[in-house]
Amino acid sequence: MLPAALIPLTWLGLLLRYPKRTLMIGVPLLAVLGSIALWLIVDERSNQHLLDHLDIKITYAPEQCSADMPLSVHLSNNTDKSLKDLQWRIAAYRPGENINLVETVFTQARYSSASPLVAGAQWQSCIPVPSLRAGYRPSTLEFRVERRQGNFVR
Repeated sequence: MLPAALIPLTWLGLLLRYPKRTLMIGVPLLAVLGSIALWLIVDERSNQHLLDHLDIKITYAPEQCSADMPLSVHLSNNTDKSLKDLQWRIAAYRPGENINLVETVFTQARYSSASPLVAGAQWQSCIPVPSLRAGYRPSTLEFRVERRQGNFVR
C-alpha cells in the first residue's frame, strides 16, 4: 500500500504517461467523490439548521423536580421534522460571566424516547445537576445547552 503522500504523485505520473486512460478513470472518480462530499456538506448544514430551531431551556427547579434531579429541561421542537434523538452538553455560568463552572466537560444529557418528538411538540424532563466546581451553588447559576447533536426523521 502506498503512503498517502505518494497517491497524488502516482496519479500525476500516470496522467503524464497514460493521459486518456487516467482521465477516463480519474474524472468520474473525482466527480463521484465530489458529489458525495457536497451531499454530506448540504446534509450537515440542513441538520444544523434544524438543530438551531430547537428551543431547549434548562432551569434549576427543585420545587418541580425531585431533590436528586433538580434541573428541569424543557424541549420544544419548532421544526417541520420529527426529532429522533438529541444529545447536548450542560454548562453552568454565573450571571454575566462566560466561565463554565461544570467540573467535567463530558457531562452530557440526551433526549430519548420510544417515538420521535413530532414537529411542534414539547418534551419535559428532570435531570441531575452536573458536578460543579467547589464553592458554587446551583441556585445561583445559569444553566445552558452547548454542543447540540441530533438526528431528525427524513
